[in-house]
Amino acid sequence: MDEPKLADVLAARTRIAPYLGRTAFRPYPALAEAVGADVWVKHENHNPTAAFKVRGGVNLVSQLAPAERGRGLVTASTGNHGQSIAYAARLHGVRATICVPEGANPLKVAAIRALGADIVTHGADFDAAREHCEQLAARDGLRYVHSGNEPHLIAGVATATLEMLEDVPDIDVIIVPIGGGSGAAGACVAAKAVRPEIEVIGVQSAAAPAAHSSWQQHALVTGEMGTFAEGLATRTAFELPQRILWRLLDDFVLVSDDDLREATARMIAATSNLVEPAGAAALAAALALRDRLAGRRVALVASGGNISLAQLRALLDGVDAG
Repeated sequence: MDEPKLADVLAARTRIAPYLGRTAFRPYPALAEAVGADVWVKHENHNPTAAFKVRGGVNLVSQLAPAERGRGLVTASTGNHGQSIAYAARLHGVRATICVPEGANPLKVAAIRALGADIVTHGADFDAAREHCEQLAARDGLRYVHSGNEPHLIAGVATATLEMLEDVPDIDVIIVPIGGGSGAAGACVAAKAVRPEIEVIGVQSAAAPAAHSSWQQHALVTGEMGTFAEGLATRTAFELPQRILWRLLDDFVLVSDDDLREATARMIAATSNLVEPAGAAALAAALALRDRLAGRRVALVASGGNISLAQLRALLDGVDAG
């Protein structure tokens, strides 16, 4: 698998432009006060699927060969990637099957189904669903779309970073949530090509640290998966994103699930936007890195906003309003 380059990101931007508008990139004084820095939020929760991954899905599906379109697609997802592929498949008249784990976010599953994709529920977590998905692809001859090891997905999601740097060229730091790592890999590819001095920092839940451990060891590592934040809930790392992160990511921090809960509530209050816990991970990291970020211009990627009413109620009930 070839790593995507800036030229691929620029081509992806042209490819997805007819289907996806630019997302907002805004400063928030309340977050600036909390972090002690000039904080801007990239609102990927404003995309049609309320998550960043749709950029990659549209970029990938738009380039499928006719034979691949005819065979149909299959992928595994905890929700946002599945919505991305379902959305792009509907745009291009391609049949899509999405494998989701048992207990997947019902809001995301309903959205996938509403986009016309078939749902297959299998396994206790994402990786169990992914393994089943790979079996279905081999059995039925479907085009398997890996959620991380796809250069077109990474090039597509990297377009968000291009937009940030066009809107605010003097960003010092970009903080990106990491589950499988495609979003952070895309941020690295675009940011380091445009301005190599930009610092890119990844963040993951300490309850699902496989990508973090893999980045530290420069080897693919399997780890525990205990986080409630399904957008970060992977127990294996992916080769292509990790290869990019090993080379280009400046730092990678872990935050607790309690930190994620508090950051989600704070971000909803400060931005008047719904964000899911994975979408607030960048704020959790910024709060943990407050001293290091002091006085700098910091971009937080709000990677998604697909939080169910039950999740939102439980989260807000458990967080001190003060």
